[in-house]
Amino acid sequence: MSSTLNIARSITATNYEFEYSICTLVTRKAEYEEMLSSFLQKGFDEKSCEYLYIDNSSQCTFEAFKGLNHFLQQAKGKYIILCHQDIIIHDHDRNHLDKKIQEIEKNDPNWALLANAGGINFKWIATNLTQGSGNRIKEKRLPLKTKTVDENLMIVKNSANLVLSHNLSGFHLYGTDLCLIADVLGFNSYIIDFNIIHKSDGNADHTFHKLRKEFITKYEHAFRSRFLTTTITRFYISGNWFTAWLYNLQPVKFFVRQYYKIFFHKKRYVLKDKDQ
Repeated sequence: MSSTLNIARSITATNYEFEYSICTLVTRKAEYEEMLSSFLQKGFDEKSCEYLYIDNSSQCTFEAFKGLNHFLQQAKGKYIILCHQDIIIHDHDRNHLDKKIQEIEKNDPNWALLANAGGINFKWIATNLTQGSGNRIKEKRLPLKTKTVDENLMIVKNSANLVLSHNLSGFHLYGTDLCLIADVLGFNSYIIDFNIIHKSDGNADHTFHKLRKEFITKYEHAFRSRFLTTTITRFYISGNWFTAWLYNLQPVKFFVRQYYKIFFHKKRYVLKDKDQ
């Protein structure tokens, strides 16, 4: 090897320091300690698991989107558990979760996100948890591929390199955001049989409705149809097959190019220097 190449480092597959990273936003430390104890009692030992938290007990250090992105970036576990502080690992243990992950991995290695509740489609919701009241909700058909997940417990495959939206903030719908990001990247999400106690039934307050509007606006823009140009080709993408076919016809693309030539000069895209 030449002396120049000695400065480079060859990499292989990632080796993770831990099997699980358990990550939590904390506002009530006593409740968080109860959660930690339940994890430890159910086999999530300190040797093979790391416990990470963000202290929001005295002030909001990070809201969910930014805070969970820090977890996703810094966690060293093969699997990242993003969970609420008000859960208790109760009916099932680590061995049970290991088996459920292995089951998904065997049948669909393209998974990125697992949870215990979520929206399967526009009609069906799947829930597999025990409420704080003691009412146990048991979904009979598991695992189920899902479109959204509830945020009380989410298990993320670290190698999927998921990230939450930079242009959203708050404490709602980040599970749905994560599912959409996973889908865009080519991964699937599932509801699995891992029953825990979740003390809260959720709170759809005014901040939820505000974020819901922002969420819809963000994805209307993100999933918009558009013309794209690379250095060697031009094409149109759309969720509608007919418009995708129509706008990819050469005559249509020719007239669209003339439109951009006249009304969208290259100078419109130059980054403005704020100091000038």
